[in-house]
Amino acid sequence: MHAVLEYTYEDNYLQTREAHRSDHLRAAWEAVERGELLLGGAVGDGPFSGLLIFTGENALGAARAFAAADPYVTGGVVTSWTARPWTTVVGRDAATPVRP
Repeated sequence: MHAVLEYTYEDNYLQTREAHRSDHLRAAWEAVERGELLLGGAVGDGPFSGLLIFTGENALGAARAFAAADPYVTGGVVTSWTARPWTTVVGRDAATPVRP
């Protein structure tokens, strides 16, 4: 199973993230090492949003737990977030591959 965690950042994101960036990146890399987080990064030209892709038997729970403890969230850099299940059907790592 996969899950998508989407962040919306506050307007001064590029300035306010600096106080929390090292701790945020440390938490993200720890999630990678646990096998929970596949990819993460900023989206768009702002950037005013971010996406993180989680995997595993409880990917949605891992995404929610990550957001709840993430220094970007607790420090106010992220103004809102959503975690949703993602049904992946195409690709080497698809959770439920569907072929024609």
